[in-house]
Amino acid sequence: MKLGYTIIYVPSVKASLQFFHDAFGLREKFLHEGGDYGELMTGETTLAFAAHSLGSANFPAGYVLASDSPLPLGVEIALIADDVYAAHHRALTNGATELAAPVQKPWGQVVSYIRAPDGTLIELCTAVQA
Repeated sequence: MKLGYTIIYVPSVKASLQFFHDAFGLREKFLHEGGDYGELMTGETTLAFAAHSLGSANFPAGYVLASDSPLPLGVEIALIADDVYAAHHRALTNGATELAAPVQKPWGQVVSYIRAPDGTLIELCTAVQA
């Protein structure tokens, strides 16, 4: 078994794809003609976005919308960057909200936390050195 997809339910798939492109340079891999599902090129595991209308269909009893929650959900995606400071600044310039400015951890990794306009909690970090 392997992790194939991370799918985030969002108010606007197109807006989320655009944010991740503008803020991080991630390119669109696929956008369904109806605009309710899209994927980014992120390596082996696909980062995808689905419209809340699909979420409602998949979870008729409801679910927590990250976009409507005043606090970030207890799950994050982590993007590895060579320069976390620059990536953090670029994300803020493109509409992200700062949760924690970049800081160097005792083990040497630089880490910051932001929230995308769609509510997604994002960790920006350097690779962990073995």
